[in-house]
Amino acid sequence: MAHYRTAWISDIHLGTRGSQAESVLHFLKNNSFDKLYLVGDIIDIWAMKRGIYWPQAHNDVIQKILRAARKGAEVIYIPGNHDEFLEGFYGQFGNVILRDHDIHTTLKGERILIFHGHQLDAVVQNMGWLAHVGDIGYKLLIEINHLNNWVRNRLNRKPWSLSAYIKNEVKNVVSFIGKFENEIVHYAKAHHAESVLCGHIHHAAIHDVDGVTYYNTGDWVESCTAIVEHEEGQIELLTGLNIDHRSDSSLSEEVLEPELEDEPQRLIPVHQLRAS
Repeated sequence: MAHYRTAWISDIHLGTRGSQAESVLHFLKNNSFDKLYLVGDIIDIWAMKRGIYWPQAHNDVIQKILRAARKGAEVIYIPGNHDEFLEGFYGQFGNVILRDHDIHTTLKGERILIFHGHQLDAVVQNMGWLAHVGDIGYKLLIEINHLNNWVRNRLNRKPWSLSAYIKNEVKNVVSFIGKFENEIVHYAKAHHAESVLCGHIHHAAIHDVDGVTYYNTGDWVESCTAIVEHEEGQIELLTGLNIDHRSDSSLSEEVLEPELEDEPQRLIPVHQLRAS
């Protein structure tokens, strides 16, 4: 079992058929962490409003996270747009802390601003409602991708992500990713952070953008990726964490009792930032 000082995962989308919950569970069972960040869209409430889908593997992921917290890992949950219902409950619940954002200082002294990234949808896409329209189309693409990989599995071929291929090849999507990264970095500079980490767009990355280190955790629908900080302080993007048709079970877990603390300072609203 590998041990990391810190790990960041996001965009699991539990409650959808596209979620690779078994892969998440395998990752959590085979690694331990001093601190685990859940950077939004862990549970997909948008999808669950259209219909309930919650197999045992999805429940096991939640139980495994709670079990890690009880064993001493500090778990910090930063909601995204698909689990935004949690935004009204900032505080501490046992060893699970719910925050709007966070600043993480690495062993080497790097300060990383952490938030999901959906806060900039209105800036990047110009019209916030496009996020909801895009979500419906994206879910359809994931369903097609799921069928494609079911056929590939029957033919004993490796999984292949149609949605990831389109994201990497279509010019408009590539342009969107670039604009998103630039706006995220602008946001980080406004908060005097030398690095920024987010999720949201399902496109894992570590690179420099205008003098700021940009980290994106990717997702557990298409690529199955995570970002980790090793015990020595170096940060690495882990890729290819998906597994094929593995079933795991977990012990039943106790519900954590809430211990509320003061709500942390919120990020600067986007409209105020852009006006500055």
